[in-house]
Amino acid sequence: MTISERLWHKHYPPEISTTMEYEKRPLHEFLEESAALYGEKKALYFMGKELTYREVNKQTRLLASYLQEIGLTKGDRVAIMLPNTPQSVIAYYAVLMAGGVVVQTNPLYMERELEYQVKDSGAKMIICLDAFYPKAVYVKGRTSLHHIIVTGIKDYLPFPKNKIYPFIQRKSAKVLVKAEQSTDTHLWNRILETSSGQVTPVDIDPEEDLALLQYTGGTTGFPKGVMLTHYNLVVNTQMSLNWLYKSEKGQETVLAILPFFHVYGMTSVMNLSIMMSSRIILMPKFEAEDVLKVIEKQRPTLFPGAPTIYIALLNHPRLKKYDLSSIEACLSGSAPLPVEVQERFEEITGGKLVEGYGLTETSPVTHSNFIWGRRVSGSIGVPWPDTDAKIIKLEENEEADIGSIGEIAVKGPQVMKGYWNKPEETAQVLSEDGWFRTGDMGYMNEEGYFFIVDRKKDMIIAGGYNIYPREVEEVLYEHEAVQEAVVVGVPDPYRGETVKAFIVKKQGSGITEDELNEYCRKKMAAYKVPRIYEFRDDLPKTAVGKILRRSLVEEEKRKLEDSEAVQ
Repeated sequence: MTISERLWHKHYPPEISTTMEYEKRPLHEFLEESAALYGEKKALYFMGKELTYREVNKQTRLLASYLQEIGLTKGDRVAIMLPNTPQSVIAYYAVLMAGGVVVQTNPLYMERELEYQVKDSGAKMIICLDAFYPKAVYVKGRTSLHHIIVTGIKDYLPFPKNKIYPFIQRKSAKVLVKAEQSTDTHLWNRILETSSGQVTPVDIDPEEDLALLQYTGGTTGFPKGVMLTHYNLVVNTQMSLNWLYKSEKGQETVLAILPFFHVYGMTSVMNLSIMMSSRIILMPKFEAEDVLKVIEKQRPTLFPGAPTIYIALLNHPRLKKYDLSSIEACLSGSAPLPVEVQERFEEITGGKLVEGYGLTETSPVTHSNFIWGRRVSGSIGVPWPDTDAKIIKLEENEEADIGSIGEIAVKGPQVMKGYWNKPEETAQVLSEDGWFRTGDMGYMNEEGYFFIVDRKKDMIIAGGYNIYPREVEEVLYEHEAVQEAVVVGVPDPYRGETVKAFIVKKQGSGITEDELNEYCRKKMAAYKVPRIYEFRDDLPKTAVGKILRRSLVEEEKRKLEDSEAVQ
């Protein structure tokens, strides 16, 4: 089989184009277009507060103007450290409108993680919640940061929630941060009150100029900044629109649980919704019952998510109490979607739930099953419009036969420019003719459907989060009681995988699991912290002393198989 045959095209419904004409426009122009066409339509819903498209666009222009006034120039990087709130949408498009490059930053990051990302990206500004302000101040003294823009959840809460929230925040977080306006600290509400709103136009080449540095880990080492252009993101969003051909512009309501600081949530929820002039229901964190209540009351039609989200909802004890019938389509990503979860969710909602596949390096989606067409259980589906994919034999570096397992490679207009300031690592995965090697092992069947069988990378995917073993190991090795450490992913019925650490203690050390856990929680975001610790006298190694991580993974698999056999 040669890639030119594109076996998957024969399965495309007539409503989906196999090739498209994509708009070569800066991404933020789609917000301005929606504001022009649907100015009075509700754009954002947040805990009872609603903003129209005209209001969102106005506030975006006010922030963009202010960013330019305090020194933002074309190509400058701006870190955004926000959960799903109105500010996260406004900040994202304002940075792009001002000519900057967004650096999405996980709000769960600890100081050391934030410091690394700011240093690597060279970000000059950060926009964050007041709760994260101390972290930003700490990092500012060690990096290129010049300005901190501070906002709070209460800034977009309706009365009386906006008055009550600070007391709730102080009680739950046991801290109340108060930032004050200065030459390098800027308060969100003050910006909206004082900015002129006069944005100096920036000449942007959509195909060349970056819109986003999205950090990902790859095979080893610290996270790398994936360079995505305006065109990359516009293309993948317009591909999504093509796939969702039954959806109507200006008519949909989208549930935004997937975090916008993750490329999947950013494209499949935020950018897609803005391009479709949809109403976005913003949820800053996932709580199953809260989600069920919101679905019943706000009636979303589109619900992009991850398997862990759907599993949690299906297993909620009061699930049957709620009406979820408004949901028409869900695209699941970030981890394999169990067939039983798909079938049960569709039965309860009456909508469609299908699995897709993608990577940060591909903006992110490359494959999906058809929402209203033929789908194959256990498959990630077929390549999207204008996207090619093939299986590469690892040894011979050539295309594999149908049904043969190899590394999945993809090519298309959504593929990144490369890794930020890392040309050698870029060359390892991205060929001169545009083929990106995903690091995922899989095969294609005779009908052109693709299947994932394993990861070439050691990366752990737990609850939709990418976790890189070496980064966790670095933290463990910093502890004075740890002699050796290796981290692996082990199967978990809820998270897909969970993090397990094998530890060899230094002689005479009495370190306990609880003590190590407390230590790690101070050093890393909670989702990276090992959930299981196993202390050993030694670890399996090669003749030259390299720890055999794969051996431990296989050992865990055998334990699971043995326990299932006993049951």
